Amino acid sequence: MAKAALMTALNLGAFALFGTALLAFIYNQTHVRIARSVEEEKLKLISQILPGNLYDNDIIRNTKEIAPDPLLGNEGNTTVYRATLKGRPSVAVLEAVAPDGYSGKIYMLIAIRENGEIAGVRVVSHKETPGLGDYIDIAKSDWIRGFDGKSTAQYNDQDWKVRKDGGKFDYMAGATITPRAVVKAVHKALQYFALHRDQLFAGEIR
Repeated sequence: MAKAALMTALNLGAFALFGTALLAFIYNQTHVRIARSVEEEKLKLISQILPGNLYDNDIIRNTKEIAPDPLLGNEGNTTVYRATLKGRPSVAVLEAVAPDGYSGKIYMLIAIRENGEIAGVRVVSHKETPGLGDYIDIAKSDWIRGFDGKSTAQYNDQDWKVRKDGGKFDYMAGATITPRAVVKAVHKALQYFALHRDQLFAGEIR
């Protein structure tokens, strides 16, 4: 009886160990594929907001990890993609998060020229309600292009709001929360850039 019980326990342990190892393997493989897919999507969006005439370096290799900051809305370290032209800083592409979207966080890439002007903004992912979220999706609306060329030198703090709140940015009737969150996040990213411009471009440039 004791021997049978021992064999049963060993078999159960072996099955549990095998099951755990299998789940870990599947998670690891899936996690890697998802991470790779997200990175590929980021690079596609970067190519949209970073015209070829603004850089001549390999921005994929010229990156730098930056710590979390309330102005960027990120909770963990993120990557800044650094573009240079003829050996001089040209554009920094920051990862930023709007924490107060209608249905949750809105993840963005914001390309800022060395002079503080926005080269482009793209939304990487969001959970906004279909229809309302379309407003910030470049594949469905040109609204996000409204940030191109804008800067804190051109607009004061009050201007960085949707028109309903007395600012300069358009919004769609019935969908104020989403653009309001994006405008605020972009403004904060510009403030972060102004404070950390030198550190963002510091270090080896390839």
